[in-house]
Amino acid sequence: MRVLAMQRLKYLYQQGLLSQYVLLLACFAGVVGLLTSRALVAISPIVGVVAVLMNPNLRAAVPGWLRNQSAWWLALLYALLLFSGLYTSAWTVWRHELYRKLPFLAIPLAFALAVPLRSRQRYWVGVAFTIGVTAIGLATAGRYWLSPSSTNEELREATNLQSVTGIFHIHFGVMLAMASVFGFLLGQNARTLGGRWLLWISGFLSALVLHALVYRTGLLAFYVMLSFNTLRLLMSRRWWKIGLLLLVTLVAAPLVAYHTVPSVSRQIVSSQYDIEQFDWGQDINNYSLAKRLAAWHTAITIAQANPWLGVGAADATDEMMAQYSWRSFGLLPLNRVMVHNQYLHFLLAGGLVGLALWLLVLLGPLAQPALRRNPYVYNFLLIQGAAMLVDSLLEIQISFNLFVFCYGFLLVAIERQSADLTK
Repeated sequence: MRVLAMQRLKYLYQQGLLSQYVLLLACFAGVVGLLTSRALVAISPIVGVVAVLMNPNLRAAVPGWLRNQSAWWLALLYALLLFSGLYTSAWTVWRHELYRKLPFLAIPLAFALAVPLRSRQRYWVGVAFTIGVTAIGLATAGRYWLSPSSTNEELREATNLQSVTGIFHIHFGVMLAMASVFGFLLGQNARTLGGRWLLWISGFLSALVLHALVYRTGLLAFYVMLSFNTLRLLMSRRWWKIGLLLLVTLVAAPLVAYHTVPSVSRQIVSSQYDIEQFDWGQDINNYSLAKRLAAWHTAITIAQANPWLGVGAADATDEMMAQYSWRSFGLLPLNRVMVHNQYLHFLLAGGLVGLALWLLVLLGPLAQPALRRNPYVYNFLLIQGAAMLVDSLLEIQISFNLFVFCYGFLLVAIERQSADLTK
């Protein structure tokens, strides 16, 4: 029996199936981890590297990895972090950041060097993410709408509610925006009519939950994505009618939500009031948007004094707090928040060099036709790019892993697939 098992493993290894199955396991572990478990999120890149080591044609895959531009854009961000060690003063934080951001290297490595997944395997990973996010979204909405404690003001207004699995509201809103468009795209590739409708309904429900729970960052990302796709379809001779329908939806949906969903109207009024408090120089200690505006002003002041290489990723927090001590905007120490803008964060931590590298990560892949024309790729980049205008998503582990996993699964893998087809 042991001999037969070893022969079977040898066969799977020689055919590349063992590497492929382990990579698939890493993907499902990553999806489940993003939704429910930090431990699985931490383990999945390691499993991906194991899949690389199990590739029987690893040496032949290395040249393709070296030519994979998407993998190297992330590697350059890690290189900048390494270089910042030359001028950092927060050595403990710097060493922790080196460890925390190893997925910048490990995840692209896995998708560039392990035996690639088949198209149906990739499809089922996407389905798992989309259906999983929708299910958690419905459970979250149901918990706060139907529980006996729903008379509680915070629950009743459905503002800033984390998911039932503990995902912070900002990051879960981004996931819902992604699931809404992925559900539609995956539905087009479903083999059965029932599967197609299941995914389309899942995408619609994700968008509905996103609006009902009023996740502002997710809503911003959703409408940026929807606006881009509307313009794209309107410029198409074949699909302009669908574009016109999306345009009507784009205008009508916010208006309907504002007049029919109390939490939406309350959130809009609250957001306007937040900004007014900052503009009028009032006490902003209890207003999240006003605190973000103060953080942006603080970060710009520091960046102007350190324009080229910034203050270093490890020193960003200390420098922000030091600048707050000079100009606090009336904020108590407990309410002095970080940047809440990924672009400004890179400008603060890495200067113009860091910001340029970050823009390469987002825009560089679009120079390749295979990536630029792929709806999964450009919608993912649109959603992430828009969300990062109002939050530093890479500085929180769950959203960092979400970005890097999807970047590897979509951009690195699709670029590799395109290169293999042109050989």
